[in-house]
Amino acid sequence: MESKLFETYKLGNLEIKNRIVMAPMTRCRSGNSGVPSELTCQYYAQRATSGLIITEGVPVSQQAMGYLWTPRIDGAEHVTGWSKVTNAVHKEEGVIFMQIWHVGRVSHTSLQPDGIAPEGPTSEQPDEAVCFAYQENGQPGYVPTSQPQALNEEGLDRIKTEFVQAARNARQAGFDGVEVHGANGYLFDQFLNSVVNTRSDDYGGSVENRCRFLLDVVKAVGEEIGFARTGVRISPNGRFNDMPEDPEMEETFVYLARKLHKMGAVYLHVNDQTTFELPGIPEGMIEKIREVFPGTMILCGGYNKDLADQALDNGLADLIAFGVPYIANPDLPARMKNGWPLNDADRETFYGGAEKGFTDYPTYQAQKTEASEEASEAG
Repeated sequence: MESKLFETYKLGNLEIKNRIVMAPMTRCRSGNSGVPSELTCQYYAQRATSGLIITEGVPVSQQAMGYLWTPRIDGAEHVTGWSKVTNAVHKEEGVIFMQIWHVGRVSHTSLQPDGIAPEGPTSEQPDEAVCFAYQENGQPGYVPTSQPQALNEEGLDRIKTEFVQAARNARQAGFDGVEVHGANGYLFDQFLNSVVNTRSDDYGGSVENRCRFLLDVVKAVGEEIGFARTGVRISPNGRFNDMPEDPEMEETFVYLARKLHKMGAVYLHVNDQTTFELPGIPEGMIEKIREVFPGTMILCGGYNKDLADQALDNGLADLIAFGVPYIANPDLPARMKNGWPLNDADRETFYGGAEKGFTDYPTYQAQKTEASEEASEAG
């Protein structure tokens, strides 16, 4: 039976050329300006044979940042920079969504405007979370996160406005849509977790209250740019960024998925963190989410072609996202379709730097040509 991975797919009002998604991956290549570079244009254009590209997380403001040198979308210069990226991807007939992001409490004062405290659902600091910021000696490195300040309703309204503006800016820059980052221990995930979120107002306590902030933001973004262009990422049972086990996890994410489907989100992107060497999504949980979210489902986390085919064939997913394999294999769809070997990714070059480990990975055909030429010279 032929693999569904290479079939076209209708995503909202868009037709994508296969069911392979390039997952969002932080690369920290934009410098202090937050403006995407020419290398960023090249990086995404190289990978435009995927059905859908989801960019690295893009902070919606300076306060939303938790990593040095991540690209932004809150200024005119950022819109201009990203428009070059979308032009490059569209020239290759690719489809690209921007992941819009706020890290919440997982930040450091050296990244914040005027050195203020990061913001989160409460003022409680995670025990072991770190972020990529400036150390005491002024050098970049991994540092423990700073004590956060609890968001009041004015702050929540401001962040919602920032997400709407980010979505508007993304569309102005030519993006086909946005993905609201609700996963991996960042701001919205902090609100979802019943252990982290100890608020006593309308945004804490019950499942409905803990989901309220994310749902409010998705609704506002969808009303601004269209729900057919608004996706959401979640990570049920996620422990990344020192997130604790949540006894109400299943109830929370089933409720959230049901509400997102009813709202009309174009897709739900479910990330499993076993590739982070952390606990995965419990058995049967994806099936429960799928039951209440029959729309487009993207699964991500440790998939190869065989596992992807299995998830597509049994109806658990419509699209499959690949992360690390896409770093080292810009032509990943062709490699999987033809059974060509995959390059290994150099983890030392994941974050920061220039073209090394970013745009210098060869396609299989380039490798084959180089090997042929070397053999001819040797002969």
